[in-house]
Amino acid sequence: MAPSPTGSPHVGLVRTALYNWAFARHHGGTFVFRIEDTDTARNTQESYDALVDLFHWLGLGWDEGPEVGGDHGPYLQSQRGHLYVDALARLAEAGHTYRCFCTTEEIDARRKASGSKILGYDRFCRDLTAEQVAAFEAEGRSAVVRFKMPDGEIAFDDLVRGTITFHSDHVPDYALARANGDPLYTLVNPVDDALMEITHVLRGEDLLSSTPRQIALYAALADVGIGTGAPYFGHLPYVMGQGNKKLSKRDPEANALGYREAGFLPEGLLNYVALLGWAIAADRDVFTLEEMVEAFEIGDVNPNPARFDLKKADAINSSHMRLLSTEDIAHRALPFLKAAGVVSDPVGDADAQLLELAMPLVAERINKLTEAVDMLGFLFVEEADFTRDPADVEKLVATDDGRAVVQASHDALAGLEQWSTAAIQEALQTRLVDEMGLKPRHAFGPVRVAVTGRRVSPPLFESLELLGRERGLARLEGALGA
Repeated sequence: MAPSPTGSPHVGLVRTALYNWAFARHHGGTFVFRIEDTDTARNTQESYDALVDLFHWLGLGWDEGPEVGGDHGPYLQSQRGHLYVDALARLAEAGHTYRCFCTTEEIDARRKASGSKILGYDRFCRDLTAEQVAAFEAEGRSAVVRFKMPDGEIAFDDLVRGTITFHSDHVPDYALARANGDPLYTLVNPVDDALMEITHVLRGEDLLSSTPRQIALYAALADVGIGTGAPYFGHLPYVMGQGNKKLSKRDPEANALGYREAGFLPEGLLNYVALLGWAIAADRDVFTLEEMVEAFEIGDVNPNPARFDLKKADAINSSHMRLLSTEDIAHRALPFLKAAGVVSDPVGDADAQLLELAMPLVAERINKLTEAVDMLGFLFVEEADFTRDPADVEKLVATDDGRAVVQASHDALAGLEQWSTAAIQEALQTRLVDEMGLKPRHAFGPVRVAVTGRRVSPPLFESLELLGRERGLARLEGALGA
């Protein structure tokens, strides 16, 4: 996996990383994480940190790469410049490259004059004489280094798409280094693959058009003693967003780390992105990473575009929430509760005890970790800071019927000798349902809003017990005065 540290990590990158990781694990191979940071104009430390942070959160550990090292380091291209200089020198000496002095304007003018519809370079400088080179140099022209594409067809067996054939007429000689000598992606990626002994590359479909030129370069590198030839390629389908468009970095659902902020489990996100082109079984969507590793075959990946469906991602994540223990959910939700100020940081003894009692009430009800904040906030908030949802109050409490229910609830609970879930339930059931003749939905909705602030909350009777007599009765009184 070789991302560039530019911008926010994309969910398509997560899918590519997962397939590479699962492929390596399935076959007992080595998962290599390399940072392709030669684009100095766009690379940022923030983006690099985000990439590493993302991989750690997802749990996609790498066997070679930053932080862990390996036999083929360094794993940041910005630290491998001497290797690219050496590769360029060897390729030039063997006649695989040439210097090109043409400007973009000259190339376009020649193409228009010839009437050619083939875009790209026309090999104008490929066979310059020594005198022509000297004349260009005398003009003060700089030169890029271009690779000599071989004539004929280039075919390879794509691990996802089968045999693919390109003719070199449609793959022009391309630049390997800028005029100032800085190497380009077109050079550094194959050189690193060769030196790191990469055997398989799974990457996005958008890179398919660059594969034939890279295959030719792998052969040239092997000719000069760098590597042994091209790895196997598998080009993964596009991830589509709304309106049959490729999911763009600008689309909100594309931001991979945004899912952590939204309270997704890494297992849930990985399970969903795995389904963007692959399935463990025709009748099964939810599975663990261990099950995916055991079943994953790259040949089973569907080459057709996959549509990103946020609702299905939510559903898959919810299924993984149900697989966790209450203790695990509490542990994972704690950072969100701290960040929102629901519990103290570090967590005090009183907050820890209340959280231990409260989490079992909501564990089966929350679908994302962030939902624990709204579900549990009413238990921890200082009374002076307690608020109720205005829309819920208007609908269920502010009416004459709603106020009557809240008043009756207060009166029924005020005389309880024992403040327990069972006693609270019996008192409210008797007063609101048996005596007032209310249906449970109408009976308990206003009480729920009064004491928790929201229509959606943990179980009412247990919530009142955890609040305690003093706070519970005060909440009911406060709702009457709202």
